[in-house]
Amino acid sequence: MLSVPVIELKPGYKTASHVHTPLGGVLLQKGKVLLPRDLDILKAFMIHEVEIDFSADSAPILDARKSSKETEDHTAASRASEIEQPNSAQFHKEYERMLHLLKSAFQSVLAAELPIYELRHQLEQLLKQSKSYNVLTFIPRNMNEYDYLFHNAILSALTAYCIAQWHGLPQKDWMQVAFAGLLHDIGNTKIDPAILYKPNPLTDEEREEMRMHTTYGYQQLRKTSAINEGVRLTALQHHEKMDGTGYPFRLNGDKIHIYAKIVAVADIFHAMTLNRRYKKAQSPYLVLEQIKSEAFGKLDPAIVQTFVDKVTQFHTGMRVRLSNDKIGEIVFSDRQYPTRPMVAVQGEIINLTQARHLYIEEVLT
Repeated sequence: MLSVPVIELKPGYKTASHVHTPLGGVLLQKGKVLLPRDLDILKAFMIHEVEIDFSADSAPILDARKSSKETEDHTAASRASEIEQPNSAQFHKEYERMLHLLKSAFQSVLAAELPIYELRHQLEQLLKQSKSYNVLTFIPRNMNEYDYLFHNAILSALTAYCIAQWHGLPQKDWMQVAFAGLLHDIGNTKIDPAILYKPNPLTDEEREEMRMHTTYGYQQLRKTSAINEGVRLTALQHHEKMDGTGYPFRLNGDKIHIYAKIVAVADIFHAMTLNRRYKKAQSPYLVLEQIKSEAFGKLDPAIVQTFVDKVTQFHTGMRVRLSNDKIGEIVFSDRQYPTRPMVAVQGEIINLTQARHLYIEEVLT
């Protein structure tokens, strides 16, 4: 093991210990085989020297005949295969079935009982394919913007299911949390469509009517079987805020059901990242930043932290479009700034924690 100045490092050397950022985050793992891009990252972080493993079987371990381009191409392909989700076709098929069933159920719920067992069966089929679901990159196929309510419901169910697992809820709660996401806005079926889809700002009277969807939802679910009280309370409480400024009852943090806190995060994320009739979808990374700022007083900060940490955890190698329309690839994410990673663009490393005027506009699949 020997400390080597960064300016003397060569591709193929192997790190003998973790390399840390100036703030203490892990920049490169122990045993990492250095690629040309890694050298750029080290320089971007102003790392002066790195401990290198020079044992006989370690350095240099790259075949000198392999060009650095070949190595990077191979690495990019490996990353792409890790990011690519399996069975995506089946997932989309189950998603479409869920969409058709939910639309039918919501459109008939005022005249008939909610087909809860059919919904549960299809939700289970969809969740079986949930490994193909990536919160940041999934986009429904052929999305009709008039169907926003139904897409938001399904995506909130999927995301809430993930958050429940990530946040350590017991397994018995996972399906119920997914139901809470699926049905949280069912009360909108009783709102006048002229108000629900109004393109202009609502009057005070219309705004009050819109807020009634929470109470309507609870009333509609009160006698529904196969769901627990947490699902019903989520329909009622998903617009309550931690500081007591929400509606309908201005509950504060400890009075809001955990399901409602989880669904509130999922609902806001998808409300901002889906195209709507009169509102263009926003960048998921920009939305994550806004949700983090909302955590102070509005959303449960622990749930927000879990959500942001998890959805940004496995995206090294992902291709993105920046707000200046340049295409790049994420090369490093600092856990203290998960929404502002380092992005390689045409050989240049852009550190978004420093280039605050830029942000990730779109995650490319």
